[in-house]
Amino acid sequence: MRPSTDALVLLLAGGIGSRLNILVGHRAKPAVPFGGLYRIIDFSLSNVMNSGLTRVGVLTQYKPLSLMRHIGTGEAWDFTGRTRGVKILPPRTGEKDSDWYKGTADAIRQNIDFIQANPSEQVLILSGDHIYQMDFAAMLEYHRHKKADITIGMMVVPRSEIHQFGAGIVDTENRIIDWEEKPEVPRTNLASMGIYVFDTEYLLRTLGRDKREVDFGMHIVPRAIEKDRVFAYPFYGYWRDVGTIQSYWETNMDLIPEDSRISPEEWGIRPNPEAEGRPMDRAPARYIGGCTVRSSMISAGSIIEGTVINSVLSPGVHVRKGAVVRDSVIFEDCVIGEGSVVDLVICDKRVQIGARAIVGHGEDRDQPNQDYPKHLYTGITLIGKEAVVPDRVRIGRNCIVRPNCRPEDFTGREVLETGKSILEE
Repeated sequence: MRPSTDALVLLLAGGIGSRLNILVGHRAKPAVPFGGLYRIIDFSLSNVMNSGLTRVGVLTQYKPLSLMRHIGTGEAWDFTGRTRGVKILPPRTGEKDSDWYKGTADAIRQNIDFIQANPSEQVLILSGDHIYQMDFAAMLEYHRHKKADITIGMMVVPRSEIHQFGAGIVDTENRIIDWEEKPEVPRTNLASMGIYVFDTEYLLRTLGRDKREVDFGMHIVPRAIEKDRVFAYPFYGYWRDVGTIQSYWETNMDLIPEDSRISPEEWGIRPNPEAEGRPMDRAPARYIGGCTVRSSMISAGSIIEGTVINSVLSPGVHVRKGAVVRDSVIFEDCVIGEGSVVDLVICDKRVQIGARAIVGHGEDRDQPNQDYPKHLYTGITLIGKEAVVPDRVRIGRNCIVRPNCRPEDFTGREVLETGKSILEE
């Protein structure tokens, strides 16, 4: 048996993340770029590393290749060595669709052999799609002090948002005495962060009890509260689920202020510069005479000839003369053409915006996207990976331009009106 401080980590990274729309059309949600240099999963992996934990299983499912390439051997997070390691755990797919992960608990159940092959007193279960800093060693110590069977990371959220989460009612000792999964009429504002500590033997017994219990929040936790020791671990720091376009954009914007509550460098968050593109090897950003940059994050390899305001630019972005980028998130190696305007836009990798084009045109930000009204409804426009937007085209608010879109797809469309999309090839 390993020392009790060295819990086994299982990181759930298999969700479709469909609310991120075309950003997850070719990659898993945890592999979506964030904050210029990072992927979303870098935050969970770095928190594990900084907590002194060394054995990680990453449970993948949906479009896992980019995520697998990004994690690689785990060397970027010190998960290599005789007693260290990160292992990718795909579903045990056979001949039936039922072999795919049906929920969080089912995903763990399908990997019981990995738990048994890596003995530990506790199992720490995380999601790979949150932006936060957390000391898991402190949470594990809390779990042991409470002699808990399950400990759940929880934090206060606005009551208007609690319907998105599992919600716990606690007593004066932080023991959870009742549970509501995504309540429409909440009795509490204490939300689950999707972070669990289980005593290993308890977890194995629980997973073996009833294979119909496929989800922790829906099945495992409510039953455990009735007769077992389930505690809330209160968390007071910054934590965001970036599972929607709106929350993803807002969290990127949260990086910009001088008093930002997100500080990846201070938090010790590590990217993997060896994965692809080698952004760390790029030359420093270049600021050409006459350019303007205000309240923005500009990554290495970028060339700024125009104006960038309140935006996050990944490595290698070229903002040409006279161009304006405002309130936007621009992924690697995009080119913003001369005299163009990009306003409240998320551009995936290697997008080319033509000269004097306007992306984010018009004042009506309240008309939602006609195809995905629950994804885009505040004015944000999405431009897919490697799309080419022609010169002088105007694209409205809450629009979607599919990946690999070409100038000929805009034939007869000098204006893409607010709420419209180019989705078909």
